[in-house]
Amino acid sequence: MLEEAGIVREDVYLTNAVKHFRHHVVGKRRIHDKPAIAHVKACHPWLEAELEVVRPEVVVALGATAARAVTGRSVTIGEVRGKPLDDALEVGGSSVPVLVTVHPSSLLRLRDHDEREAGRAAFVDDLRAATALLAEPA
Repeated sequence: MLEEAGIVREDVYLTNAVKHFRHHVVGKRRIHDKPAIAHVKACHPWLEAELEVVRPEVVVALGATAARAVTGRSVTIGEVRGKPLDDALEVGGSSVPVLVTVHPSSLLRLRDHDEREAGRAAFVDDLRAATALLAEPA
């Protein structure tokens, strides 16, 4: 999907906002549970340190947990998806645009083929919107 959006994988830094995960077992499978707010807050210093080292030009938050970790507030994905948030992120004295989209794993849970393809196309459009932010003047 990165290639479809015109993104070179080597130009991307991926990280998790929460450095551990909670889960419960169903049969032989580990089912991931959404992190608690306390976990997001506890891991925030690591996220801040990563941002300071990487100095991104754009931050794309994949899902609600990532969006909360980056912005410090809850966001409704459907309301903010695919467009830069009004409140940019301050990293090393620079203002960095933040774009929120769905977590890619949500696409895997779509059972209907047409829904899955539409979801995938919308996700690629969101990634393209993030790359467009790189071309905008600061």
